Amino acid sequence: MSDAHSPLRLVRAGIDTYQQPVIYMHRDCHVCRSEGFTALTRVLARSGDRDVVATLNVVVDNHLELDVVALSEAAWTILQPGADAVAVFSHPEPPVSAPALRAKVFGQRLGETDFLALMRDTVSNRLSDMELTAFVTACAGDRLDNEETIALTKAMLAVGERIDWGGGAVLDKHCVGGLPGNRTTPIVVAIVAAAGHRIPKTSSRAITSPAGTADAMEVMAPVALDLEAMRSVVEREGGCIVWGGNVRLSPADDILIRIERPLDFDSDGQLVASVLSKKAAAGATHVVIDIPIGPTAKVRSFSAAAFLEARLIAAAQALSLKLSVLRTDGLQPVGFGIGAGS
Repeated sequence: MSDAHSPLRLVRAGIDTYQQPVIYMHRDCHVCRSEGFTALTRVLARSGDRDVVATLNVVVDNHLELDVVALSEAAWTILQPGADAVAVFSHPEPPVSAPALRAKVFGQRLGETDFLALMRDTVSNRLSDMELTAFVTACAGDRLDNEETIALTKAMLAVGERIDWGGGAVLDKHCVGGLPGNRTTPIVVAIVAAAGHRIPKTSSRAITSPAGTADAMEVMAPVALDLEAMRSVVEREGGCIVWGGNVRLSPADDILIRIERPLDFDSDGQLVASVLSKKAAAGATHVVIDIPIGPTAKVRSFSAAAFLEARLIAAAQALSLKLSVLRTDGLQPVGFGIGAGS
């Protein structure tokens, strides 16, 4: 076996890299040298019947033995190596979506096939955080038109799970957010469920605020439910509030949110794709969207609200969702809660 394909022992680094798979390899490791790996190289690691494409961090001191590779928490979770596990390392194939990503960065329009390739590479970890950041930035502002927004929404929906609740109406709601103290979701979900309707509410964690709905709800009850637990709660109680990231209803969205949060921005097109892909994946048939308008809200003007409303309605029609939009007063905090949030 050549040096490049000699297995290296795996250890757990115990480092949280914010869900990004990272591996740590000594710069004098024979595999690192023979493969020409350098810092931030994308590396394919195979252990048993599992593999992961991870970003390489190069260790330059003696904290890591030459025949050992350390895995971040995200990489360790994906590979799930046993005791004394080893892995072989190589260069991965270029992402299928690389041409589409480059085209978007240079301002070209993308079609459904392009967005589907991008979302498939996103959920299979074929795109690095730098590449995902380039994609999020290239789509920011008004760089996604209506057709692209619909294509992105459908692509995000296609690469995740989808719940079928059978016949009848399945209700959902979402607030665009941006206002302190906005904790209407637990109240609305409780009222709707008590009235005998189904409302399987998935919520995101914070994107551009200190706390999202899922973060706030987690203070009162667990939100990191899996798909089976979510279905059980809805069948028993009529409704739920769960973090969407744990049920993989739109896993690409959760990855993009991870990128957007440090950047502290999102865009109308990505917002529409994020919200509606999750609603459709959760099996909703009827959705109400609340758009607060105010100087400190996410939507600052009536013209911006009208633009966003048109995008939401167009995408909902493409997904066969019945959608209503409410424009509400965003001039002051909602309720009497303490702390920021949306």
